Amino acid sequence: MDNKYFRDIPEFRMSKIKILESDSAEGLSEEFVRYTRSESNETEEVKRWYWPLVKCVTVKVPDNDFLDHVTLVDLPGNGDTNTSRDQMWKEFVASCSTVWIVTAMNRAASEKEAWEILEDASSLLGNGGECQQIHFICTKLDHEKPDDINKVKNAVMKEFKKQNQIKDHFSEDCFKVFTVSSKEFLKGENVNPDHNEILKLKEILKNLNDAHSETSNYVSGAYGILSLIQGAKSREVLEQTNDVRADLEGNLSIQLNQVKKAIEDIIKAFEQGLREGVEKSPNLCERKLKSFLYPSKMSGGAFHQTLKFAVGNGGIQKPNKGKRKDLNMILASCLTERIDEKFRDTFPNDLKCGNFNGAIDAFSLSTDSLIEKYKNVKLQLTFLQTEEKKMKTKLNKIILTQKKLIYNSLTDTIRNNMKGCYKEAAAFKGTGTLKNMRDTIERHVESKMDMFEEAKNAMLKQLNDLKETVLRTLKETMKESIEHSLKTEACSLPDVSEHLEVVKKHYDELHDGQDEKNNHTGNS
Repeated sequence: MDNKYFRDIPEFRMSKIKILESDSAEGLSEEFVRYTRSESNETEEVKRWYWPLVKCVTVKVPDNDFLDHVTLVDLPGNGDTNTSRDQMWKEFVASCSTVWIVTAMNRAASEKEAWEILEDASSLLGNGGECQQIHFICTKLDHEKPDDINKVKNAVMKEFKKQNQIKDHFSEDCFKVFTVSSKEFLKGENVNPDHNEILKLKEILKNLNDAHSETSNYVSGAYGILSLIQGAKSREVLEQTNDVRADLEGNLSIQLNQVKKAIEDIIKAFEQGLREGVEKSPNLCERKLKSFLYPSKMSGGAFHQTLKFAVGNGGIQKPNKGKRKDLNMILASCLTERIDEKFRDTFPNDLKCGNFNGAIDAFSLSTDSLIEKYKNVKLQLTFLQTEEKKMKTKLNKIILTQKKLIYNSLTDTIRNNMKGCYKEAAAFKGTGTLKNMRDTIERHVESKMDMFEEAKNAMLKQLNDLKETVLRTLKETMKESIEHSLKTEACSLPDVSEHLEVVKKHYDELHDGQDEKNNHTGNS
């Protein structure tokens, strides 16, 4: 590559990030337009466009409390023909906690492309992701009447109820419809909240801000450490150490067994569902494969290029408009369809519902009752309470990451088994290419029916690995915390009683506020 073509972006040749800065949003927009658009009506001074080389653009807005701890991501609806950008698309989609689909009001319910995109991405957002809410945002309602607006919202909700594949991953409570008007919003204080719901969307963004939980976790940790330090100064603890330890270790053993049984019962249920999927895969697979290879609404000549692109792209079709199709996911659906509902219940994206049917959240050393029994050890047990909470937060994050890998393992196993087939099919040229590609794929799938058994075993192994991780984390973390809590170091530790009192006040305020918020959310 000649350096003269990259004078403006020397970072490209060094695989570095290019940083653009400006004092205004308008100025920054002018700076990076050539990196984000394929064409423009800008001045002739903009002569060279670099968007095909760009993988990602990150815009940081300083001193904006509104977007603190919140990242807004603008993604192409059905992925990207560029492989690296498409991989990033998948990663971002799977990491979104809320998805907004924006479409014009006059075609919101009938917007075929929007529903197809949502259907195709549903598994990446739901069981294979961490999305909690889907918001359908209808724009351009400046001249609409309130009755018409309500009709549109009802029509969109009615259409959602027809989307069975989407509903495998999301309940109706997760789906909401909003209407917005830019002209109405610019009126400022005179905005009609029933006519224009931008203010509601802003409130949703505020609620996405995770600053409260971050602060709560920090204060909780400080409260626990200060309780431990102050409690370790007490000589009265020595007299009760053995009794407290025995009760704590007994409770730990009981709780570990309960968590283990709950997870093992869930794994057995998954095994049964997957086994049924494997048994039915020959017939199901044949129908699904035929639908992919012989689309009813496309002629052979037109489909030739579509299939040619798919086999050269790992089995994924990416039309310019409409639904992308992933043959690997289509084949894997023989298994995923048998476990989708169970998976959603076991690993809800809304962590308030509790992983493993609430088994992790239910885990407790019963420190509240022990505080009543051993009042002199209250501070040490308070430390254990905060450690228990911290451990659950850590575990839930681990589970959220692992559950995406576990769910996607079914498709990944199928994809690995299909790689050779795609490579062989992509090599065909000339007359009869379409037939040869179809025959190659059909023969390969027919000869590799054991890949469904392999996919089942891969998922079960990962589920069992997660079980071991959960049990090991619970046991090791809490045993270590118990040891720390019952140590006494009266001579070497400072008196932190005043600091403890201040932090406890903040701790109580934060938790009272969170309880009130949860009650409000539950009643709304």
